[in-house]
Amino acid sequence: MTQPRGNRPFAMSGRAKAGLVLLVVYTIYAAAQLDFSWARFETGMGHASTFLARMFPPNFEKPATLWKGIAESLEIAALASVLGILLALPIGLLGARNMMPAWVSWPARSLVALCRALHPVIVAILFVKAVGFGALAGILALTVASIGFIGKLFTEAIEEISLKQVEAVRATGASFANVIIFGVLPQVFARFIGFATYQFDSNLRNSTMVGIVGAGGVGGTLFSAFQRFDYDFVSAILLTLIAIIMLGEIIASFVRAVFLDNLGFDRILQGRFAGARGISAGKPKVARKAEVDE
Repeated sequence: MTQPRGNRPFAMSGRAKAGLVLLVVYTIYAAAQLDFSWARFETGMGHASTFLARMFPPNFEKPATLWKGIAESLEIAALASVLGILLALPIGLLGARNMMPAWVSWPARSLVALCRALHPVIVAILFVKAVGFGALAGILALTVASIGFIGKLFTEAIEEISLKQVEAVRATGASFANVIIFGVLPQVFARFIGFATYQFDSNLRNSTMVGIVGAGGVGGTLFSAFQRFDYDFVSAILLTLIAIIMLGEIIASFVRAVFLDNLGFDRILQGRFAGARGISAGKPKVARKAEVDE
């Protein structure tokens, strides 16, 4: 069977082909300018194997130094997440074009765009210059990043809600605050919980990066270990960070289960153990079959 000429899969117009050719040519030009060659890559792999060999076994013989940096990173992530979420909520609401007039929404959206314009490490450098070295600069930098991320997603979530529920609440003569509480928030609460847990996870990772530029946290300890060629201690720091990030993922899944699925702690653990054993827990087989039939 012959395909119609206009319906060929992956068919491209002349402009698309020209654009693809330009992209390939520029990629080759950029690789040549940056000395991106297989010989350098192969040499780098040899250096990397030597570096990795010096990282093992990890050195956990400095628990006080390690824990001090880790604890400071956790505190920075927690404080920045709370402050960022509290500030992003009203800013995100003001930026929603279906709820606010243009003269309110555009400044709020511009503020969110400004917060997202720079990487947290760049913002951390600016705050280090402003408030000095230490955790305060890291907290402020990650708060700005949280406002940019949650503010943008929260604004978009509000703009996608159904206005029928909002109009129904307004029709009862409710105040503006009640319209937000009973008409808007119930429609975006689930997504907001997801944004908040993801941002805490992101802040936990970024709190190690801002420490490299002097904004507190375990990043400063990591950078010092690199400068001393103390690679086995570097390995211990990285393994601890990986463990904490994985623990954060588990905590985030618990938070989502509590707030979104309205599950108790015992039900969550029961589901986890059942899932580990390959058993689908939560509802009896008859109830699940009835849902499938329905």
